[in-house]
Amino acid sequence: MNGWRFKSIQSHIALAFVLLILLTILTMSFVSYYLYEESVQKNAEEYTSELIKQVNANIRTYVTSMEDISDLAANNRDIQEYLSKRKFGSLTEEKNYEEKISEFFHSILVSRTDIASINVFGYNGQYVLGRKDAELNPHVDISSLSWYRKAQETQGGNVISSSHVQPIFQDEYRWVVSLSRELKSREGDRRLGILLVDLNFSVINDIFSDINLGQRGYLFIVDRGGNIVYHPQQQLIYSNLKTELIDEVLAVGNGSIMTDEGGHSRMYTVRDSGFGWKIVGVSYIDELVSNKAEMRTLFIALGAFCIIVAILLSVFLSGLLSKPIRQLQEHMKEVEKGNFDIQVPVGNTKEIARLARAFNIMVGKIKELMSQIVREQEFKRKSELNALQAQINPHFLYNTLDSIVWMAESKKSEEVVLMTSALAKLFRASIGKGEELVPVRTEMEHIFNYLTIQKMRYKDKLDFHIYAEEALMHYKTIKIVLQPIVENAIYHGIKNKRGPGTITIRSEETERDIRLIVTDNGVGMDEEKLRKLLVAEPEQDGGRGVGVRNVHRRLHLYFGPEYGLSFESVPGEGTTVVIRFPKVE
Repeated sequence: MNGWRFKSIQSHIALAFVLLILLTILTMSFVSYYLYEESVQKNAEEYTSELIKQVNANIRTYVTSMEDISDLAANNRDIQEYLSKRKFGSLTEEKNYEEKISEFFHSILVSRTDIASINVFGYNGQYVLGRKDAELNPHVDISSLSWYRKAQETQGGNVISSSHVQPIFQDEYRWVVSLSRELKSREGDRRLGILLVDLNFSVINDIFSDINLGQRGYLFIVDRGGNIVYHPQQQLIYSNLKTELIDEVLAVGNGSIMTDEGGHSRMYTVRDSGFGWKIVGVSYIDELVSNKAEMRTLFIALGAFCIIVAILLSVFLSGLLSKPIRQLQEHMKEVEKGNFDIQVPVGNTKEIARLARAFNIMVGKIKELMSQIVREQEFKRKSELNALQAQINPHFLYNTLDSIVWMAESKKSEEVVLMTSALAKLFRASIGKGEELVPVRTEMEHIFNYLTIQKMRYKDKLDFHIYAEEALMHYKTIKIVLQPIVENAIYHGIKNKRGPGTITIRSEETERDIRLIVTDNGVGMDEEKLRKLLVAEPEQDGGRGVGVRNVHRRLHLYFGPEYGLSFESVPGEGTTVVIRFPKVE
């Protein structure tokens, strides 16, 4: 038995089917349990939905009666005439109208104890209250209240509010649900005022008080704006001690949603009332399945038995199956670390042996390709550095030397010394010692010498300012990044500008990056030139921007594609170039 070995993957698959059978039994056990649980939840959802449907019918009855009252008021002749008159013939006439309307409202209130009040407010400044004992609160601007504004916006339609405290009556603050409606003339050409019908909130509370969904379940109402109309724990909602999934409820038309809260998971059953409210039933999942604990124990016991058998087989099989694969994996990790001087031992299993041989061949080729790429990249970096250094235009050297001769002939010895010294420092920095990274301080000194020479050549035509933060001077960047940018700004920006030009160089840092910002007030560029600046070929634009593209490619190559140059330019106002590279100590 100890010498027995599997020779093919087929043998392993044949035994793996044994595991699959066990896993299938385990899966079917869990699926059966969850199907049973889902069936119970489905029945509970249907029961809750029917219960909500009945509640909705009851609430709909009250809302419909309020709408009928609003229709009666809208078509009442006395109300129409009262609100239509801009001026009454006498005070007695006005009082007669108010008395008739008040009696009309009072007769409705006597027959409907669920109605808290009926009132009408005219745009002509008149109003009638349905309750003779009520007085308006002088501290409340009725036209600013939500039910008043929404009725105006709806222009004749009924507006049902959420539950709220009605503050319009003096020394009285009842919880009500309001129906408001804008009244119009019979011809429909004039807007007369607002009708308000308040339903006692206790009516809705009575409808819901005897309804239970298990020991902890409940119903609540929310309007289309997400406001709670009714909730059995309304005070906890308003004090933020309890929350509901209002957004999710509003997103559901008619249906249900489940929460994942462990032992406190809930099922929300939602039904649209048809007049802007959603009635929501909340049931707790652990109450839906009464024998859930016993069923879970049975399924867990069956599953545990299957798992034990599966583990015993898995330990035996995985040792045989995974050993050569683990060896291959360990060698792959070494390759990930950059160690290509390894060879995977070829095992006895045919498929694994073929994989090992293929891996060994692949590692050898990768090693060869990596060496080739390293050589090519090193050569490319050096070539691009040489190309950039070659951008020191012979005409610039000729013109500088010509300026030195001219100043020497004019016996301007100090200027000769200054320009010669700057030129020497410039060439010393350009030639360098072969290093690719230099401190920012060295780059700033290099550009200072370059600009010093250019200012002496162009005199009052050119001025420059360099603001370099001392804290950034020790960070390193690739050499000669500023000169091509500044040279581009002089020859293509300031040189073609009328009057003097100024170049400003400053430095910034972010959490991870350094930014060198070059700004000129030259002629600027349009969007087309900006777009081509980093992608155009030299023969397409007469050589403009060759050094700029060179710098951009070298920053990409050395630091990564997220670094390089970015441009902003306004024709006639100037150009700003941002050089971005990481913080390298």
